[in-house]
Amino acid sequence: MRKPRDYDAELKALTDKAKALKEDKLRRLGELVVATGADALPMETLAGALLAAKAATDMVQITGWRTRGEAMFSGGSRGTRPAARGAPARDGADNSGKAPA
Repeated sequence: MRKPRDYDAELKALTDKAKALKEDKLRRLGELVVATGADALPMETLAGALLAAKAATDMVQITGWRTRGEAMFSGGSRGTRPAARGAPARDGADNSGKAPA
């Protein structure tokens, strides 16, 4: 005879896993803010920049942001942190990505 499934235990396990994944995502987002140096910005400025990035529809601008982000991750967080901070200032074509703040 089959053993009956414990749906309550399975649901609790899935709920706990979802909660752990959400907490991990929030922690990683916080680490990303610190790694990029954005933690030095006022909260209002950071929130405004994120909202502008979310609302952006210019694919050239979005692709530029993605390219710079991939470069930061591919180079390792320690080696690229200062370069990632300074990259927009050195690259005149990418300054449009910083303007919506």
